[in-house]
Amino acid sequence: MSELTDKIKGVANEITGKAKQAVGRESDNGRLEAEGAAQEGKGHLQQAKGDVKGAVKGVVDRA
Repeated sequence: MSELTDKIKGVANEITGKAKQAVGRESDNGRLEAEGAAQEGKGHLQQAKGDVKGAVKGVVDRA
């Protein structure tokens, strides 16, 4: 996947995760809230992966 694709998927997972957490809190569904937290975390990691790819590409392009 490209840097941009990783970042877009990361943002999508963060938004979805936050929504699941909110629904889980409002409906008193701990499992859904935890699932949302995990998905939000996955989104953070995907964005970081995109950042790393961009940094590596920048170094390679300068070499």
